[in-house]
Formats: sequence, structure tokens, C-alpha cells
Amino acid sequence: MSDNAELSSGSLAEKWDAEADNWVAWARKPGHDSYWQFHRDLYRRLLPEPAGRVLDVGCGEGRLPRDLKSWGYDVVGVDASATLIDYAREADPGGDYHVADAAELPFPDAAFGLVSAFMSLQDVDRYGVAIREAARVLGPGGSFCFAITHPMQTAGEFHGREPDAPFVITGSYFDERRVGGKPYVRDGMSMTFHSVHRPLQDYVAALAEADLAIDRLFEWPDLSDPPGHRWRRMPMFLDCRAKKI
Repeated sequence: MSDNAELSSGSLAEKWDAEADNWVAWARKPGHDSYWQFHRDLYRRLLPEPAGRVLDVGCGEGRLPRDLKSWGYDVVGVDASATLIDYAREADPGGDYHVADAAELPFPDAAFGLVSAFMSLQDVDRYGVAIREAARVLGPGGSFCFAITHPMQTAGEFHGREPDAPFVITGSYFDERRVGGKPYVRDGMSMTFHSVHRPLQDYVAALAEADLAIDRLFEWPDLSDPPGHRWRRMPMFLDCRAKKI
């Protein structure tokens, strides 16, 4: 399992900090992306009932912590981007937000009953260490819930826009590599995503090494697309819950 922090020039944390203003505009536009359309509500199904403190790793501008608070959770948010944390604090002045690397969490052992990483692990430089840190700050029997871009989605691309267009993987599914890095434009908004493709077995191995046992796992297509759309044939997201052994 590779845990290379920099597969190309510049860390993922630096790339996301540079893109922070664009991400805030993208993430906060009502109904614009999958979070608002369906993914937030599906992810909520993984979460245990509120009990104890919750840590949200890679919280970005804070939209999930704000929702978690509205659902009754006592939330702490961390992100490596100081710019995004500033946005989170501005939107939620009473919230508890920290600038921190997911691989170096500034909290004691067993401080949380739940650790969440919603759509952030694929954007983390040292994801294996980050998973071990999540396990370290979890109390006995605590849950680690996360969502990632599905490795099948980042492994290849559709050749065509037709409903039956073939999905083609060029090279090896098993090779870890940077993906994204080019502007994605939709509805007049532009966002450059910076992530790493990793095979599913790498995430599972990292969970096992951290003594986290998978409890639930879901694969979701893009449910915002109509039936018959090409992205209804393929998994776009993977949501997982693991328990601290």
C-alpha cells in the first residue's frame, strides 16, 4: 500500500488551499452538487445516534459540521486549509474549528465517539496515517464514517456521452496516481479538484492496520442523473462505516 504524500509537484493540501475561494462558491450554491442533491442524506444513514463528541476531518468550509450540529451532534471540525477554516468560522461563529493535518490531529487518544471524513480521504496527502489518527482519537467501540469518490470513478472515464457509452480504464486500476487538476465548469462555475486515485484494497488495508473493522458499506451511482444515464450504471461514491476493534 502506497502512502506517498506528493505524487506530483505540490501537496494536495496546498492545492486545495489555493482553490479555497472557488470551492466555497461551489459548495455553498444551493442544489449545485451531489451533497445537496442526495449524498448528504445518504451519508447520514451511516452515522450512529448523537453521543459524545464528533470530529469531522477535512471539514472544508464547514457545511457538514453545520448540518451535524443541526442534527444534534457536538462537532469539532479540522482542515489543513487555513483559508477554508476561516470560511467555516465565519459561517459558524460558535463552532469549534481547527487548522490541522488529518495525519497529525491535535487531540488526545479516545477523545471522540465518532470520526467523520466526508469526501476528504481521496484529497489527503498521507491517507494511511490519517486513518490511523482517526482510530487513535476514537474511543472504544467508536465509529469511523467516511465517504470517498469511488475508485472505479477515478480509474477511468466514459468514452462518449451516450447512455451505453463504454467506460475505459487506461493503464492499471491498481496504480496510485493524481487525478483532477483541470478546471471543471458547470452552470457558470469553475472548480479544479485535486485528488488521488487509489484502489479500494488500499483503503481496506489501511482500515485493518488501524484496527478498524468495516461495519457497513454502500456504493452509490450519481442519483441526480435520470434513469438510463451512463452514471447510473457506475458507482460514483463509496460510503463506509468502520468500528474500532
